[in-house]
Amino acid sequence: MKDIPNLFGSMVFNDTVMQARLPNNIYRALKKTMAQGTHLELDIANVVANAMKDWAVEKGATHFTHWFQPMTGITAEKHDSFIAPARDGRIIMEFSGKELVRGEPDASSFPSGGLRATFEARGYTVWDITSYAFIKDQTLCIPTAFCSYSGEALDKKTPLLRSMEALDRQALRILKIFGHTETQRVMTTVGPEQEYFLIDRAIFNQRPDLIYTGRTLFGARPPKGQELDDHYFGCLKPRVSAFMHELEEELWRVGVLAKTKHNEVAPGQHELAPVFTTTNIATDHNQLTMELMKSIANRHGLACLLHEKPFAGVNGSGKHNNWSLSTDDGLNLLEPGETPYENAQFLLFLTAVIKAVDEYQDLLRVSVASAGNDHRLGANEAPPAIVSMFLGDELTEILEALESGNSYLNKEKHQMEIGVTVLPHFPKDTTDRNRTSPFAFTGNKFEFRMLGSAFSISGPNIVLNTAVADVLSGFADVLEQADDFTAALADLIRQTISEHKRIIFNGNNYAHEWLEEAERRGLSNLKTTVDALPAFISRKSMDLFTRHHVFTPSEISSRYEILLENYCKQIHIEALTMIDIVKKDNTS
Repeated sequence: MKDIPNLFGSMVFNDTVMQARLPNNIYRALKKTMAQGTHLELDIANVVANAMKDWAVEKGATHFTHWFQPMTGITAEKHDSFIAPARDGRIIMEFSGKELVRGEPDASSFPSGGLRATFEARGYTVWDITSYAFIKDQTLCIPTAFCSYSGEALDKKTPLLRSMEALDRQALRILKIFGHTETQRVMTTVGPEQEYFLIDRAIFNQRPDLIYTGRTLFGARPPKGQELDDHYFGCLKPRVSAFMHELEEELWRVGVLAKTKHNEVAPGQHELAPVFTTTNIATDHNQLTMELMKSIANRHGLACLLHEKPFAGVNGSGKHNNWSLSTDDGLNLLEPGETPYENAQFLLFLTAVIKAVDEYQDLLRVSVASAGNDHRLGANEAPPAIVSMFLGDELTEILEALESGNSYLNKEKHQMEIGVTVLPHFPKDTTDRNRTSPFAFTGNKFEFRMLGSAFSISGPNIVLNTAVADVLSGFADVLEQADDFTAALADLIRQTISEHKRIIFNGNNYAHEWLEEAERRGLSNLKTTVDALPAFISRKSMDLFTRHHVFTPSEISSRYEILLENYCKQIHIEALTMIDIVKKDNTS
């Protein structure tokens, strides 16, 4: 029996390790930088780096790397050993504060969308001090941001951190109006549910379409698919269970809060879900999860497929981005409480999200756009390409009462009666769930269900954070100038509901009637990546991102170029693979 509490985080330079290994003054200075974003002095960085190196070497590490997330969709790392020459021909193990804080990878060899020419090679990786360093494959991995010589973001983490800061600033303005003067920080938290397929490695190796594109281009439908509904939550097969056991242990070692595992609906499809954590850390952890899924599958004679639609006729794989807002003093801002109708602060944040999703529905669609996800959206339990929100009966009725000025009759909690006396009684939820909704409220969070399985969660969260920050900024402007706060608040909530209720839909998102109704409401139906991409470079989007300093205009243009280029490359590779397969078949 493994000692899981001691196993968890054993390869992470976390708070416990820092407290034990750093002098008190250095530890306090580091924590201040992590909490407040203040500058880290080099003398402090030197002490931290030395302690980090000693810890890593004791754990068997020989190298260090700045671990970053370029715009390739995967992670990047360049390894340097700790060794340095000594006078007697021997070596010492050395790691400086400068090496910890900053690295210099080649910035011209990563996608930049035209921001960097081939001869403009210098780039910088900069330590993300809020995300703990960890050991992987005998290497100390330091999570970093990645920027060019002239300061443009060349990665997915830098704009994510900017969007988190933008939302923090505007949410704190709202909280101060409500009297929360002690709150110092508002964080977005995410729990990304990760779906994936496992197939036999020997069979995978015989399939060039799966090898090169991640999905089936030629093939016959199997005699049995998911039509018997017998795979979902079914008993784990021994081979799959062994893979999941090793995956969990490796994730726990590097501090990933892997919590839930089960069979998904389609044969060979499975899911792993973690506990919520701060968004940039959740993004790091999800990238690690996808990487380890593939490498551990290989060790078990399996291939892990993260394509959004690897097989026709069965469920594709998505990633449910469970998003919420929390304060540093433990308050979930999307928690309705026992009487949500009377919870004005909750209602204000709720209507802010409603307005943000309605006003920036096209951007949310762009954030999940890819050639692979185009195949998945709207098929076999994946939400359609139309962005809408599910709130459930209770919250919808509350908003309708607020809009009309009528009183809301609070529904009593009913006990669930199953008809078997020995089973325990429990309160029935006031609202059902809706698996067809792209953006669903699920108790104290929103579940954005349109992400594809292979996606970095950074893009959707950048859009979501920035859009909500923008709405909160406008709300704060109104409330800060109001003579009568209570009246202004009531009017603001009522007006927002009236102007943006079109985005709320609690019905069946697959029904043909909804397509017609969504069109009548004026909602977008951007079916393909090509349809969606122009929204990213519209004046409205440009103004949003530049207003909150999340992207510069050149960074927006470069990301548009990369999104379009990746789409074309994916289609091109699929076409070449199909041609190659046909040629070989004709030859044989």
